[in-house]
Amino acid sequence: MNKVLVTGGTGFIGAYILKELVEKGYSVRAIRRSNKPDGYRVPFFISTDILNKVEWVNSDVLDVISLNEAMQGIDAVIHSAALVSFDKRERKQMYNTNVDGTANVVNLSLENGIKKLVHISSISALGRTATGEKVNEEKKWVESKLNSHYGISKNKAEMEVWRGMGEGLDAVIINPSTVLGFGNWHDSSCAIFKNSYKGFPWYTKGVNGFVAVEDVAKVAVLLMESNITEERFIINHENWEFKKLFDTIADGFGQKHPKWQATPFLSSIAWRMEKIKSSLKNAKPLLTKETARIALSKTYWQNDKILKAFPGFPFMSLETCITKACKNYADAVNNMQLKP
Repeated sequence: MNKVLVTGGTGFIGAYILKELVEKGYSVRAIRRSNKPDGYRVPFFISTDILNKVEWVNSDVLDVISLNEAMQGIDAVIHSAALVSFDKRERKQMYNTNVDGTANVVNLSLENGIKKLVHISSISALGRTATGEKVNEEKKWVESKLNSHYGISKNKAEMEVWRGMGEGLDAVIINPSTVLGFGNWHDSSCAIFKNSYKGFPWYTKGVNGFVAVEDVAKVAVLLMESNITEERFIINHENWEFKKLFDTIADGFGQKHPKWQATPFLSSIAWRMEKIKSSLKNAKPLLTKETARIALSKTYWQNDKILKAFPGFPFMSLETCITKACKNYADAVNNMQLKP
């Protein structure tokens, strides 16, 4: 496989996948949307030396004609395009992008004889637990209030990929835990760093899995190169309390640790207040009903399967990932690449 198409190449995970592919010598084509004001922007957090080696095409996973054109001459596809949102106003768009967009990628991969599809999903597609259960790839989806609409959309997207496998497509699914690193902190999990930079005072005792974005990109490319198919892999390094995460990020920015514990009752007040505040400012809320529930849940994500597939895979420590990301975010603010 010499030529690889990456959907979502301007996004957080997708941009680091581009970096990994270029550094390994692949010929890389990436999709960027031309129908949005920011569609032509390339990721500022990736070196221009890398991005200049990428063949950029204007397309969208919801535009079947342009997506089909983007797949011409392609050997493998890494599908990372997705909308991560907990804002009710973006829910319809999120389902369209994540479910219908994935169906389009699967269908056109079959039609164009793509040799390998790597689908970037999420642990949210497996569902969360409230009481601290250990979760591996065998977990079955269960309807629960802990499941976000984002998680539901990614679960439905996976069903499209499994359908494609049933129709003869060589594909593999990866389920990253919460991805940490340097990116656009106005989007996705990068917003955790923005909130900490601004001195967010709340913490919870919930537990979740976390992994460096560089590691997700490396695993995605390794699985693309492998003969593994019709499998899913949880990509997680460590399970931390949210309090430990927020404290570590605060240390990275030289900020005070969050001092107030958000109990279920206080969380219910906080997300309602944030909803009113964001409506008045016509902005995305920093906290929603769904994210409040996630922050209180406890799930321990297992990574035995990926370590069995790639023994000795050198996961980056979360402390190293966070320290490096905090420095890069602070520099980006000082250089006016990011607004605080």
